[in-house]
Amino acid sequence: MGRRRKTGRSVNGIFLLNKPSGLTSNQALQRVKRIFNANKAGHTGALDPLATGVLPLCLGEATKFSQFLLESDKYYRSTYSLGVTTATGDSEGETIAQQDASSITRQQVEKALTAFRGEIEQVPSMYSALKHNGQPLYKLARKGIEVERQPRTITIFDYQLLDFRPGINPQIDVQVHCSKGTYIRSLAEDLGRALTCGAHVSALHRHRSGPFDEQQTISLSALEELSEQNTPEQLDDLLKPVDSAVADRMQVELDEIVAGYFQLGQAVMSNQAFRQGQEGDIVRVFRKGGTFLGIGTVTEEGKVAPKRLIVEDA
Repeated sequence: MGRRRKTGRSVNGIFLLNKPSGLTSNQALQRVKRIFNANKAGHTGALDPLATGVLPLCLGEATKFSQFLLESDKYYRSTYSLGVTTATGDSEGETIAQQDASSITRQQVEKALTAFRGEIEQVPSMYSALKHNGQPLYKLARKGIEVERQPRTITIFDYQLLDFRPGINPQIDVQVHCSKGTYIRSLAEDLGRALTCGAHVSALHRHRSGPFDEQQTISLSALEELSEQNTPEQLDDLLKPVDSAVADRMQVELDEIVAGYFQLGQAVMSNQAFRQGQEGDIVRVFRKGGTFLGIGTVTEEGKVAPKRLIVEDA
């Protein structure tokens, strides 16, 4: 059987979506992909349906660099409800325990948060997108199946209490700067256990993902409105350049002849990489004059070996 032919046009770049609540990341991705009539698209780390905020979507050749955004730090603002434990760790799940948490104070919360800063071990939620034998955990959880999950090391660079609203079920607002692979619902559940009252996430907003912040995003409703007045090609100006996914990496330029060898998959000499780079560094590679060619790895000899190449006119 032949390979299924892709439909849509070749469009390359990163669209910064402010994801609305109520959609899965894949549902949001498919709607954006359809609006741009793109033949290839992928997201860079799922946000829960409940969550809103920065969701970089890679179109075309940009999908080759999505891993760098997946591995980047994330920044969240979230509201936790204390005294209520849910099956999913957020407000979309069934309540499985509830108690009067009115005795909890702001000072207790502040003190409890200190244990979750720095490098910590976290057990992923059964309602995460992690896979077990090829099946996402959340699909198993919805069938009532629970499997053992190994704790993973994550880093919480910053975890601050922004607001505390007392009551039978106090509401707290927190801000989190964390490494990849951090589950905010697990942070909420762990905090609830530390306070011996239970907790769940009632609101979650990602305000920064890697190099991108919410001021750069466009809402889905705004994009859909623009799509009614413009062709997909006219919307391309909304896309960030492909190399913005690796904008924090050193840039090297190659002259026309050397660039040709690099595009053929050969390691090439770069004076800049030789002088400024370290073995193993990932660098952005451009043809002299500005065309992004892809990324390369600096070798022991100071050469640049291709790692991910752009297919020009893809």
